[in-house]
Amino acid sequence: MLEADSASLSARADTILGIHRPQTTTHIRFVRAETWLRVALPALLAAFLACLATVECLHLNAQRQDTLGRAVTEIDALTRLVAASLGQGDTDEAAMKGRLAALLPPHLLPLGRQILIIGTDDSIVASAPPWAGSRTLTEHLGEMQALTTLGERAGVMTVDLADRAPALAALRSLPNGRGQVAVLQPIAAVTATWNARMRNHVILLGAAALVIVGTGIAYVLQTRRAYAVDRVCEQIKQRLDTALGRGRCGLWDWDIPRGRIYWSDSMYALLGYRREREFLSFGDVNALVHPDDGDLYSLARHLAASQSTVDHEFRIRSASGVWTWMRMRAEIVPDTVAGGRHLVGIALDVTEQRNLAELNATADMRLRDAVEAISEAFVLWDTGNRLVLCNSKFRDLHALSHEDAVPGRRYAEIMGRGVLPPIRREMRELEHSGATARTFEAELTDGRWLQISERRTKDGGYVSVGTDITSLKRHQEQLVASERELIATVKDLKRSRRTLELQTQQLADLAERYLDQKAQAETANQAKSEFLANMSHELRTPLNAIMGFAELMETGVYGALGSSRYTDYCQDIRASGDYLLSVIDDILNMSRIESHRVKLVRREIGLPGAIEAALKLVAEPARAKSLSIHVDLVEGLSVLADERALHQILLNLVQNAVKFTPEGDGRIVVKARPMGDAVNIFIEDTGIGIPKSALRRLGAPFQQVETNLTRTYKGSGLGLAIARSMAELHGGSLRLRSQEGLGTIVFVRLPMPTPERLRDVAFEASQETVASLRDAAGATPRRGWMEPAAS
Repeated sequence: MLEADSASLSARADTILGIHRPQTTTHIRFVRAETWLRVALPALLAAFLACLATVECLHLNAQRQDTLGRAVTEIDALTRLVAASLGQGDTDEAAMKGRLAALLPPHLLPLGRQILIIGTDDSIVASAPPWAGSRTLTEHLGEMQALTTLGERAGVMTVDLADRAPALAALRSLPNGRGQVAVLQPIAAVTATWNARMRNHVILLGAAALVIVGTGIAYVLQTRRAYAVDRVCEQIKQRLDTALGRGRCGLWDWDIPRGRIYWSDSMYALLGYRREREFLSFGDVNALVHPDDGDLYSLARHLAASQSTVDHEFRIRSASGVWTWMRMRAEIVPDTVAGGRHLVGIALDVTEQRNLAELNATADMRLRDAVEAISEAFVLWDTGNRLVLCNSKFRDLHALSHEDAVPGRRYAEIMGRGVLPPIRREMRELEHSGATARTFEAELTDGRWLQISERRTKDGGYVSVGTDITSLKRHQEQLVASERELIATVKDLKRSRRTLELQTQQLADLAERYLDQKAQAETANQAKSEFLANMSHELRTPLNAIMGFAELMETGVYGALGSSRYTDYCQDIRASGDYLLSVIDDILNMSRIESHRVKLVRREIGLPGAIEAALKLVAEPARAKSLSIHVDLVEGLSVLADERALHQILLNLVQNAVKFTPEGDGRIVVKARPMGDAVNIFIEDTGIGIPKSALRRLGAPFQQVETNLTRTYKGSGLGLAIARSMAELHGGSLRLRSQEGLGTIVFVRLPMPTPERLRDVAFEASQETVASLRDAAGATPRRGWMEPAAS
């Protein structure tokens, strides 16, 4: 992490807030290698110390081995020399001690080295230097030593003395078996000089390591301090840039002798430019300054002539081409390192302040214009009773000129120059809010009325407005007169209100009686329908018998009647019965429709076949009257209707067309056209037509064009009503268009069999089937499996 941070800081800009960094080749290379040196140099120092310690250890070990080797050689030679010298001469103990002392004086022996003369019984006979320890060699060396076992064949070897101290020892036998010579020297005594040299070397190596480690630590601390300083400098730069950016200002550093200018990052961001190089030239910046606001050359000459500070506002062009107002505040700072002078300061974006000042000036001008334009006398005083603003109405009211009402003058001075308006009378205060506001009215001697309102402002001043309310006063007098008239009118309205309440009560009584009569009429209508249905049923039974007997008498089944007139009478009876039967059927159908007992079984029916079936029944009457019938259909037309109801609709309309068309060249046209999801059927005739006065009431039961006194055509007046009701039951409609003397057009609209409607019809049929089965199951008792049905 440390290396990454140092690398990032090493790649920073060449300046810190305009202070130039050295950029020599050596410095650049050092900056690049700085990151690796921070790690490599401590590692090299540690490796050097490790190598130095290893070499010194090897050197000391070699010296120790060399010291031990020399001691072994000396001990072996000394053992041989003493053995050879003592082997000649007397063998008594005193002689051996004398010759040993003469051969090797004690001061010539190295430190700790002992020469022992061993007798044949393993006792120590003589020694040099004198020995006061163990009496035998076995006690001195121990019983398990290899030296005592092997003797002179062992050579020089390392043994443990009785006190467990290691020592070098050699053993030689004297000639003729007279004893042995042993030379001993503790290893500690052999290596005493080497130990002293080793301590000196260790001290020297420790001192060198301490110096090297201290140097490495100092280097690491210095690099960390440099890194911390770099971080602090970078943080200071970032915080300064952040503060400058948030404050919408930028740092300027103008190196006047070199003619270059440094901008901070916030200055670039403020104007929308991108930093391409570290310093800007004098001409680059001067080209961005607005020509009407001076240039940097005049500023430079001014700075060269004096040591003054700068506080200058100017416009500078941003990257988007918009002129931005800047306010530069700077002072001269001497450069103690490179010499020369720098102009250092900040440039603030004062565009908003400039715009706000312009807006304030515009608003102040508009306020003055608005105050001048109002019809009231207006004046504003500050906390010191000095004039702030007034209009011409105020000056005219007090006979003041423009020079008299100058803003800043005191109230007493201005009022002393003017004249107070003459007041005839003053009304009491209309509004009083303590010391903050009051309003009163005053009548001038010329008849005018003024309403004067005085209000305290938040800063302690007050505003006074004098409004001419002469018209309001006059209007008020008119209002007083109108109020009297209004009171009289209110009294009249109260009397009218009592009359209206009485009429409302009467209307409520009439509405209640109307509802009662309507209910009675509906009951009577229902009773009429039931009566007609019962009467038609009672008439049909004897009528069928009359028609049957008349037909028997006409055909002479049981014999001739005698006179031919009886046959004509029977024909008249049967024809009258058929007519009466058709009237009864119409009455029954109408009563079913009105009592909502008609149940339609809708299905898809081909329209050509239905029209052809209806026309067959009127073909003979039409032929008898010499009428032509034309059919104009679109192929494949079908409707979703009840077959019997459709037949009755078509038959009633065609019969009416034939009946009301005079004999001769009459013409009847039946047309059908698809229209959206419905079929429009048109039945046209060239008959007598229908008057406009009768069109509205046709289609109601028992309504006919002719009255009972002027009737020339038979009929009950139910055919058209039944046709209209049947069409509406199918979700269609029936309309009439007619002109008296020209003919009539009957328009019938019936639905087409769309898939959705067919599904609805199938669903309704299934529901009716299920309901009928349930009714049948509830009405018929269950029989057992083998129980026979009743006959």
